[in-house]
Parts: sequence; C-alpha cells; structure tokens
Amino acid sequence: MPTKTEKDALTGRETTGHEWDGIRELNTPLPRWWLYTFVATILFAIGYAVLFPSVPWLHGYFHGTSAYSTREALSAEIAATGGREKALRQRTAEATLAQIRANPELFQFAQVGGRAAFGENCAPCHRVGGAGAVGYPSLADDDWLWGGKLEEIEQTITHGVRAPDDPKTRQSAMPRFGADHLLTASQISDVADFVISLSRHEGAAPEAIARGGKLFAENCAACHGEKGTGNRELGAPNLADQIWLYGGDKASIVQTITYARNSTMPAWGTRLDPVTIKMLTIYVHSLGGGQ
Repeated sequence: MPTKTEKDALTGRETTGHEWDGIRELNTPLPRWWLYTFVATILFAIGYAVLFPSVPWLHGYFHGTSAYSTREALSAEIAATGGREKALRQRTAEATLAQIRANPELFQFAQVGGRAAFGENCAPCHRVGGAGAVGYPSLADDDWLWGGKLEEIEQTITHGVRAPDDPKTRQSAMPRFGADHLLTASQISDVADFVISLSRHEGAAPEAIARGGKLFAENCAACHGEKGTGNRELGAPNLADQIWLYGGDKASIVQTITYARNSTMPAWGTRLDPVTIKMLTIYVHSLGGGQ
C-alpha cells in the first residue's frame, strides 16, 4: 500500500509513497527528450496509419489516403521488367552473335542471362567461372579442343560432344592403344616419354624418346599433328603445351594412351531454347579464352 510521500534525505527528491522491504521509490520524472521522442513516434504512427494501408476494416483493410500499395507497385514493376526482358530476348533472337557482341545493351543482357544459365547447367562440371577440373576443360583460357570462336562455341553447346542423341554432335574417338593391344606396355611408355618431351624435359632416356617419336608419328600424328600441336577439327588436344585435361604426369599419360579418354558433353540444343544458347555462347566467349 502507498505510504505518505516525503523527501528522500540522500537525494532530496520526493518519493512516490511506494515501499518494498524498506526500499522507497523515488519520484524521478522521465527526461524531456525521451517524452518528446515518445510523443513524436505516436504522432508518426498515426500519420502513417492514415496515409498508408494499415488496419483491418469493414471490407478488407483500410487502404490509406495515399492509395499506395507495395503489392501493386511490385506487380507493376514485375510487369514492366517482363516487358523489357521480352523485348531484349526478341532482339537477341533476331541478332547474330557478332551483332550481340558489338551491341552494349544486348551484350550486357546476354552476359547476365548467360551467367545464370551457366550456373544452372554448366558450372557443376566446368566449375564457377569456367575454371574447369580434371576431365572438364577450362573455358577461361585460350586452349580449345573444338575452337573458341563464337560460332564454334555455339556449335559445341548446341550439339554437344559425342552426345548419343544428336546426329550433329562433335565426334572423335581416340583408340585404346593398350586395352585393344595396338601397342605394348613398353611402347606406350616410350610414347608417353616422347609426349612429355614435347612440352618439357624431365630426364627421360633419349633412346626412349626417339622410339616414342617414331611410334607417335605412326599412330598419333594423324590426329595430334607431327609436332603434337593438336587439331581442332577433330577435337585432338595440343600436346605441346602444359595444359592437360586428365593430367600431365607420366602415369596419367600412360593411362590415357592405354585406355583412351572419350568423354561426352550433352547436346544442350534439345534442353535449352536458342536465345539461352546464344547468351551462353556470349558468356563463355567472354570468360577470357574466346577468340
């Protein structure tokens, strides 16, 4: 129960008259700035509730005197964005790859769409940004199995590589020189030593390199070229640089020669629409290795 108010001897303030276990409550008013702020928030809330949709009403809710609706604004923005995107997709469909590459607006649109399509369909194998992995070519360098021009990239994306469901797919096949007994294990070792010597010197015996060079000329040069520089018409990789798809150490090269590497890539023309493939082509071409 409240007791008689009195002044506190220590602080000089009046008490409220409340006391608990001998502790008396001081009558300390709130700071004026706090009271003004509190009143201002109340006034702001009232004004907001009047201007904008705020409270349930007899039929639905109170729409506010400003007649503003975030839902309607978002719907209008989505409709406007969809209209712009539709127009850009139509222009992309009608333009050639070179025209898209030369037009800043279409190029930016293709970059954004191509990046999204790449992340959904290509990044699981080629990694984010086309960095590549063992068995999956890097798309961010200038080393291409089938060519890095816009039309060549589009062809590869559309029809794939060794895709079983597309008659226009990129086709090539490396013989299994060991598994099919075309070369002996010692001969394969010599060819591996020769292939390594094309790009670096690691101390292989000159006799082994000479024997491997002869075997290479007889069995491999038809696809990879006399100097091992590759052939993009056949998808034969360049063996004279130090970019390796399945590993450049001797064990990996012996494995490749013995059992061959004939991996596949899907034909995206049956899965993606032509505009998306164009955007993917532009994006891949711009990753750093396009020609």
